[in-house]
Amino acid sequence: MDKPKTFLYNVTVGIDKEIEADWVDWIMTKYIPAVNETGFFTDAKLYRIVTHDDDHSVSYSLQFFAVSIENVVQYLDRHKSTIIEAHRLRFKDKHVIFNTLLEEIT
Repeated sequence: MDKPKTFLYNVTVGIDKEIEADWVDWIMTKYIPAVNETGFFTDAKLYRIVTHDDDHSVSYSLQFFAVSIENVVQYLDRHKSTIIEAHRLRFKDKHVIFNTLLEEIT
């Protein structure tokens, strides 16, 4: 029997160094638990990107794993104005973000 594919919704965030500790704390205690509570993802991980570091910012990869593209789409549709907007407002003008959706090749 074939192993089911996993889909990775990756959110890469560049955050100002001056608020990095606050951001990491908020992501770990508020953002990731809120995303997990939606039920659309099976796991979440946070990685610091070590190949990008400059005097003013540091980058992180927030990784959310799903069993289908539909779960990711539903999460984005249903929570753009809540969870995602809360992050944008809290760290306004102190971060940049880009998202990527990846499909596991088995």
